Amino acid sequence: MLDYIMISIALILMFASFFFGILFQRRNIEKENMKLNKTVEDIVERSKREASEIIKESELKYQELVFKGKKELDREENFLKKEIQLMEKRILSKEENLDRKKEQLDRKEEEVDIKHVDLNKKIEGINELKNKNEQLRTKLIEEVERVSGLTREEAKNILIEEMISDAKLIAAKTVKEIDEETKKIADKKAKSIIATAIQRTASDYVNEIAVTVVSLPSDEMKGRIIGREGRNIRTFENITGVDIIVDDTPEAVILSSFDPYRREIAKLTLEKLVVDGRIHPTRIEEMYEKSKTEIEKHILEVGEETVFELRLNGVHQNIKKLIGRLQYRSSYGQNVLKHSIEVAKIAGIMAAELGIDDKMARRAGLMHDLGKAIDQEREGTHTEIGIEVAKKYNESPVVINAIASHHGEEEFKFTESVLVQSADAISASRPGARRELLESYIKRLENLENIAQSFEGVNKSFAIQAGREIRIIVEPEKISDELAIILSKDISKRIEEELTYPGQIKVTVIRESRAVEYAK
Repeated sequence: MLDYIMISIALILMFASFFFGILFQRRNIEKENMKLNKTVEDIVERSKREASEIIKESELKYQELVFKGKKELDREENFLKKEIQLMEKRILSKEENLDRKKEQLDRKEEEVDIKHVDLNKKIEGINELKNKNEQLRTKLIEEVERVSGLTREEAKNILIEEMISDAKLIAAKTVKEIDEETKKIADKKAKSIIATAIQRTASDYVNEIAVTVVSLPSDEMKGRIIGREGRNIRTFENITGVDIIVDDTPEAVILSSFDPYRREIAKLTLEKLVVDGRIHPTRIEEMYEKSKTEIEKHILEVGEETVFELRLNGVHQNIKKLIGRLQYRSSYGQNVLKHSIEVAKIAGIMAAELGIDDKMARRAGLMHDLGKAIDQEREGTHTEIGIEVAKKYNESPVVINAIASHHGEEEFKFTESVLVQSADAISASRPGARRELLESYIKRLENLENIAQSFEGVNKSFAIQAGREIRIIVEPEKISDELAIILSKDISKRIEEELTYPGQIKVTVIRESRAVEYAK
């Protein structure tokens, strides 16, 4: 029981101490709260005082800024007022000036109107005078026509003819003086250059014909060439494109073709067949292919030798083949390869004498007739084909222009082109260099004389020097010395336009007066 009481007392004491502890803590908390409240009130009070001070300072600064702004505005306003006043003064001054100028313009317009009226009066007076002059002129013309017996148009035509005649005489005299002066300077140098070129270039020509004779070991071989029912000869002609003529000529047959290149291949093929002895279609085809290969190899070698001989470089392989092929091409009986080599040499020598690029002149001279190598296989002139080939293999513009201009189909753009044309004419004009058929030769001479005879004042004309010169005798009472010069130029131009001929033709006009009397 005592223990129970003790425990109860102890519990009561414990509860009492706990209760008093809670009260004590609560009082401490209330004290702390009171302190915090006081601190917050102090902070709030202090903040209010600081805020009121800041507001007062801001108001003072605001008032100060407003005051300064008003002063600045007043200054700017005064400045703008002054500027506006100045501008108003300037505008007033300009308006006054414009008014003065307007007054001046008005006065000038009045003066112009007055002058215009005076001018109209003067124009009317001039028109009246012109009408009177025209009437007088018409009466004078009518009187002149009545007195002279000529109409106005007839008199005009007579006057024009006289003026044209006088102009021709003056022009002829001028041309004669210029020609004489130019010839004095140019003849000596030109003769020297051309003579040097010709002397240093000597070529022999072998006239090509349209047939080739192939020798046979015996006449028995002719039957083998013909074959059974003509089988071998037909095969040969179909493959080669060349005709075989088997006639009574002993131990020989004739190959006929206008293409020397094909004729050469056919000749080599037939010679191989004759040596081999076995002649049948298959063997003919084999020998043809073999001969064609040999000829193509040969023409390449010829082309390379030609290029080497002329000291040229950078020539395309295919162009070398075409150059070699010119060996089997002729023009008026003149071998084109030899002609081209000669043109190249002559052009090169003349270029060296003139201080021009002689290598380019030789190159252009060699290739000027390049199109003739294949002109029988393609459409177009040899000039057009040559230009096409030169462009295809990137030849120089000088070479292309020389090809295009050597027959006058295009204007000369380079000095080398002029030299190539001159060299071409020199080479073609060599005696015996070219030949023509008798009929075409006679026809060309007739056409040459007919052209000369068609001009007024020509008495007689004679084609001489195998058609390389024409001499024209004129009537002296119709053609003066001065007009003779113009006549020679007109005839030359007409010949160039209407005729085709190798080389060049010299036109000589002869005017002479004769007085004949007999002593009796």
